[in-house]
Parts: sequence; C-alpha cells; structure tokens
Amino acid sequence: MTHKLRTLILSGLMVLGLSAAPLVLAGNSVYATTATDNVTKGLNATGASNGKNLQKNIKTVVNVILFLLGAIAVIMIILGGVRYVLSNGEASQVTAAKNTILYAVIGLIVALLAYAIVNFVVDQFTKP
Repeated sequence: MTHKLRTLILSGLMVLGLSAAPLVLAGNSVYATTATDNVTKGLNATGASNGKNLQKNIKTVVNVILFLLGAIAVIMIILGGVRYVLSNGEASQVTAAKNTILYAVIGLIVALLAYAIVNFVVDQFTKP
C-alpha cells in the first residue's frame, strides 16, 4: 500500500512539474534592430527585472517556495494520518505515523513563520 501511495504522489508531482514546462517556453520573441533600446524593451515585455522591483521579485520567489513547502507539509500530514489508520495498532507503526504528523506540523509552522519574517523584512526595506 505504501509503495502505491508513494508512486501516486511522485507521479502527481512529475505531472505538475512537467505541466509548467510550456509556460517557460512561451516567451515573447524579440526582433532587435538597435542593440540597447530594443533588447531592453523586449526584456521588459517578457517580464524581466530592471532592478527597480528587486524586493518584489524576492518576495514572490520566497512566497512561491514557502507555498510549495506548505503544500508538502499538508500532504505529509495526510500521509501520516493514512499511515496511522493503516497501522492496525502496531506500536512501531503508530509511533512512526505520529512522528510523521508531528514533523509535518512543525514544518508547516516553520514555513508560516518564515513567510511572516520574509514579508516583514522585505516590507521594512521597501519603506521610504
């Protein structure tokens, strides 16, 4: 049962990862006639940073990473609950399931605290 669940989770993560590939490949074409102006316009059209919104980009990247970590923690809590239900009262399996849930909750708390700290620090740097 555990092997099937692991295979299902890994398959889902692979599908999720591969579904993002077309988004990366869907960039705008740049037809530059003068090197400086047209390349800069093309980069800005594709969403490239010009250095003015560095804090915003850092905040976005950190928020996406923390969202993924939070999602993984929730999946681990569910996995720990399934392991707890399927343990049939065996002490070692019950302990392992409880530890999985405990560590997932700790990871979720750390992710939430990291989110709050990063947003606070970035907001402090962006104040005029």
